Amino acid sequence: MIDLRNIETFFWAAALGSLRAAAEKLGTTQPAVSQRIAALELALGVKLFDRAARGVRLTAKGQELLAHAEQLIQARNGLIEAARDSTTMSGRLNLGVAETIVQTWLPKLIAGIHMAYPDLTLEIEVDTSEMLQSHLMSRRIDLAFLMGPVLEPRVANRPLCTYPLAWIAKPGLYSSEKSVSVETICALPVITYGSNSTPYRQVRDILQRYRFPTPRMYGSASLSMIARMALDGIGTAVITPVFLGAEIARGELEILNVDADPLNDLHFTASWIDGPDSHAARVITHMAQQVARNSAGNVLITDLASEEV
Repeated sequence: MIDLRNIETFFWAAALGSLRAAAEKLGTTQPAVSQRIAALELALGVKLFDRAARGVRLTAKGQELLAHAEQLIQARNGLIEAARDSTTMSGRLNLGVAETIVQTWLPKLIAGIHMAYPDLTLEIEVDTSEMLQSHLMSRRIDLAFLMGPVLEPRVANRPLCTYPLAWIAKPGLYSSEKSVSVETICALPVITYGSNSTPYRQVRDILQRYRFPTPRMYGSASLSMIARMALDGIGTAVITPVFLGAEIARGELEILNVDADPLNDLHFTASWIDGPDSHAARVITHMAQQVARNSAGNVLITDLASEEV
């Protein structure tokens, strides 16, 4: 008789690309993972992995059986979910979050999760959207709230929120004219998200279109650092003003009317790899959509909040 636990071990070793990662995922040891895979190969009478290859590489038969293994695990999990009280959820969810969401509505979501699912443990990672996507695809995290969508096979995306970008500076940094030219802006550094980010590339392209081939730009993964540099008058920040309401209200920062092409909004999605263990990701995403929908500064059309990206 084939042990379903061995099938699950085979699936995660293949999906994660290493026996060590599979052991961490399943809460066991690497030797135990090797033993389970060997037992499954013996029971099936086939080799699932190419032992001569470096790392974890499926044989042709292993690749063929992988989809069947996933179907069995999904059927098992579906049975458990159907029998489970819908108000309970336990285990651990590795959640990756972009800092914009941390600075806005994440604390409210966490409070809601704690109240609804006290037995669910959250492991929260805060990073750039580019790194979060990388960690999602390597399955280091189960769910990501990031600037999306993630256009990769098997990745599910749901819209969360949309925030505007703006040119923001210390009052008096430039003249008091109603609009500021790109030439005036470029006299000082332009400070924005990290150099691998979509906003950075957008701002760079705008400045280059206005005949500044090598604009002086400071990229940072830290929103608080960007805001601090703007407060200190180092230059103009291009970020979302959604978390700077207090500074703007106190007159410490102001939104500039820059005579340039309009900035695109920031679109955030909840993204996860659809698979046997994605139940928690779907539930938490639904909760996140409800919280994000009512967050200050969100300009996402609410009718889209339940649609797939």
